[in-house]
Amino acid sequence: MGKITFYEDRGFQGRHYECSTDHSNLQPYFSRCNSVRVDSGCWMLYEQPNFTGCQYFLRRGDYPDYQQWMGFSDSVRSCRLIPHAGSHRIRLYEREEYRGQMIEFTEDCPSLQDRFHFNEIYSLNVLEGCWVLYDMTNYRGRQYLLRPGEYRRYHDWGAMNARVGSLRRVMDFY
Repeated sequence: MGKITFYEDRGFQGRHYECSTDHSNLQPYFSRCNSVRVDSGCWMLYEQPNFTGCQYFLRRGDYPDYQQWMGFSDSVRSCRLIPHAGSHRIRLYEREEYRGQMIEFTEDCPSLQDRFHFNEIYSLNVLEGCWVLYDMTNYRGRQYLLRPGEYRRYHDWGAMNARVGSLRRVMDFY
């Protein structure tokens, strides 16, 4: 079980709302989100309702302003509690529909360019656990939550292009 608290103002001030499960529309509870406290679990925040828009991965800790979670604005409109998994395995492919060269990961990768020798991934298959994919190296840039399943094209995980810089297993500790 997870627990996250959203605050309208920076530094954990102003109106706040506690949440312990997925929420597709947070708009009735606060108008803006400038700080967050994650007491337990791993969470994905979304800028838009219904788990859409820019995504931000948060694990246990304090985030006194939205820049601490690499946010572009104070807009948080939905959130998802990410289930804990004991093992992680993902396959990345250089072409759509699982074609071309494939590489399998069971550990975090700070630079796909260094490991895979290119930085565009057109399809992938999450076999075990949840992952966060970043469009830049060293876990920076736009983030995408990947749950177990098949992703035949980069649009399937919500990306606008195939650029992938790094990926990380979703775990409660690092």
